[in-house]
Amino acid sequence: MPKILLVDDNQELLTLIARLIEAEGWTALLAPRGKAAIELVAKERPAAAVVDVLLPDMMGYDVAHALRNAQIPFVFVTGVFKGGRAAMDARNQHGAAGYFEKPFEAKKLVDALRGLVPPAPPTRAPAPGATPPPLKAELTDFDVEVAVEADEPVDAMELTGRVVLTEDGKVSAEIRGENITAAPVGAPARPPPLRAAPPPSRADVRTQATRHDLSRTEGKLEENLPDLITAFYLAQQTGELTVQRGKVKKTIYFEKGRPCFAISNLVTDRFAPFLVRVGKITTAQLELCKATAEKTGRRTGDVLVEMGVLKETEKLYYVAQQVKAIVYSVFGWEEGEYRIHFVDRAAKETIKIDLHPANLITRGVKKLYKPERLYRLLSPEDRLVPSQQPAYGLHEVELDRWEAELLPKVDGTRSIAELIQLVQRPEHVVYGFLYGMVALKILERT
Repeated sequence: MPKILLVDDNQELLTLIARLIEAEGWTALLAPRGKAAIELVAKERPAAAVVDVLLPDMMGYDVAHALRNAQIPFVFVTGVFKGGRAAMDARNQHGAAGYFEKPFEAKKLVDALRGLVPPAPPTRAPAPGATPPPLKAELTDFDVEVAVEADEPVDAMELTGRVVLTEDGKVSAEIRGENITAAPVGAPARPPPLRAAPPPSRADVRTQATRHDLSRTEGKLEENLPDLITAFYLAQQTGELTVQRGKVKKTIYFEKGRPCFAISNLVTDRFAPFLVRVGKITTAQLELCKATAEKTGRRTGDVLVEMGVLKETEKLYYVAQQVKAIVYSVFGWEEGEYRIHFVDRAAKETIKIDLHPANLITRGVKKLYKPERLYRLLSPEDRLVPSQQPAYGLHEVELDRWEAELLPKVDGTRSIAELIQLVQRPEHVVYGFLYGMVALKILERT
C-alpha cells in the first residue's frame, strides 16, 4: 500500500486531505513540522508527498530538498507564495511535480498524486470456495431524523435580513427583509428520577468507550469549528460536517468548500417552530399546521403556504433563515463531537444558501461567543500580528468601519488592552472582532 507524506501545520486541512488519501487505498503519513517530515522521509520512504511551502520551523523547500535526494516525487501547496512565477520556481528550482494555491480543489490534488504513485499490482482472484475478505465498513453519520427537545436553554439569535440563494453553485436570488430575532427557548423541566441509577458495570464502560472512540475524521469539537469550516474551504471540498452535543445533532452541508445547507434534530430548529420563534406564526397556527402535515404527509412549509400564512417567496426566505440559524447556533457550542463525511446530499436540496466561510466565522464568533469564552481565548496582555499565512484575504471579509480602522494598528506593538483603549467600543465587542480575525488566521499571537 503506497504511503503519502502530508506536510502542513493546518491540522484540520491535514486530516481532511488524509481522509481523501485513504479513500484511494493509500496510507497517509502526517507531519505538522518540517523536521518531523524529513525524519519520516528517511524512516518511511513514502511514494509521494504533499508539502506546504511555509512551515512553522522551516521552509517547505528544505523538505523538498530531502525528498529530491531520496528521489521521492512531491507537490507543493501554499497560501502565500502565489502567481505564475512562484509556480515556475517551484518546478524549476525545487523539482516540484505540481503547485497548488490555497484554496484548491482537493480532487485535483489527488489526481496529481495518482500520476506520481506507481499503480498497485493486480490482485489475485480468490481460490474457488475461498471466503471473500470483509468489505470495509463506511462511517454512518449521526442520526438527525428523530426530533429531540433541548437539554439546555436555547439562546436568542439575531439574524440579518439578507439571504442569498444558489442553484447549481451559482447565485439564483437575493432576498432582503427586516433583521429578525429568534426568541430564546427554555429547556423542558426534567422529572425527578424514580430511583437512583445503579453504577455502570465494566462492560457498560467499555461499550461507552468504544462508542466514543473517535477516528481521525472525528474528534472533540472544543474550539475547532472555525478550523473545520476553513479546511473544507481550503480544499474546496464537498461533504458534511456533523456535530453532536448530548442528544442534539446538527449537520452542515458544504458544496465546493462553501456552507450551503444545514439540518438539525432539535425541535426548536424545525421550520414551523422556528417561525414561532421569529414571530411569523402563532402557536395556534403551528398546532394546526402540524396536525395537517401529519395527516397528509406534506411538508410544513407547503401546508403553511396552502393555509395562506406564508407566500411562496416568504417560504424560501424563512427556510434560508432557518438554515442560517442552525449553522450559526453551533458557534455557541463549547463542547461536543464532530464527524466529517465526503458525500453530496446537498445536491438533493432545492433551496441552498450562499454563506462565505470567512463571514460565517467572523459573525459566528462575534454573535455567539459569550464574553467569558472570549476572555479565555485571548488575554489583555496578548499581542497580535498579521499572520504569515492567512486562510482568507481581507477582501473576503466584511468589516465595520471601526474594525477596518483598527486592523492596521494590530501590529504587535500594542497589547489587546491597549487596542481596546483606541476604540470607543465595549470590551467584549473588540475581543469578538480580534478573535474572529485569529480564527480566520488573518491575525496570530506573537
